[in-house]
Amino acid sequence: MPPYAVRVPPTTVADLLTLLVREPGRPRVTWYGDDGERVELSGAVLGNWVSKTTNLLVEEFDAGPGTRVALDLPGHWRTVVWALAVWRAGACVVSPGAGPVDVLVTDSPAGASARDQVVAVALPALARSFPDPLPPGAIDAAGAVMTYGDVIGWTAPLDPSAAALDGVVTRSHADLLTDPAAEADRVLRAAGPRSEVVAFLLDVLAVLAGDGSVVLTSPATTAELADDAPRRDRLVASERVTAAG
Repeated sequence: MPPYAVRVPPTTVADLLTLLVREPGRPRVTWYGDDGERVELSGAVLGNWVSKTTNLLVEEFDAGPGTRVALDLPGHWRTVVWALAVWRAGACVVSPGAGPVDVLVTDSPAGASARDQVVAVALPALARSFPDPLPPGAIDAAGAVMTYGDVIGWTAPLDPSAAALDGVVTRSHADLLTDPAAEADRVLRAAGPRSEVVAFLLDVLAVLAGDGSVVLTSPATTAELADDAPRRDRLVASERVTAAG
């Protein structure tokens, strides 16, 4: 961005995605998982994942304002993608247990009710299918997401007053992006358990809305880094981390 340019914070997730792909090759989400797994999503790649996932939600479930989508997932780069897709469709991310939902997105589909519309998410980056048997009618995200278009098709008009979050935190779409980070930092952030996923998503959203990027570490990697300061220092240097979340 030129030094004289004024950065205008995004007010919708559609605006946010436009911001993220403005520098298509710039890393936006970097994931350090278990067993040395590292995944880097540039602005263009993140936008592509969100577009495909949004199209799945709209085409399979008619997702839009008023649609309630439970994200029964831990802090993870895939959780970020799914949350952004739900919001891009104008729908609501619901904390598990916070009332009825229209769609359940989960990495543990065995516990789903027979009434649930289920999307099963395999978390490993190289997963090509969900590793366990799925409930009847469940969608295997590993294979299904990649069949959808790279450009978002039709979505219902956004209703700013519609719920974007319900459960642990309640926010409308109008309030979702009201707290962007002040600096375009590259932030190191531990990805916590599913019980803390809403706080995790809001932290990531604030960094991205401030034109920054995140380096996320799984719980196991976070514990390893806490016990190995030189390794943590190397990660901070190699990823050019400027702040810790």
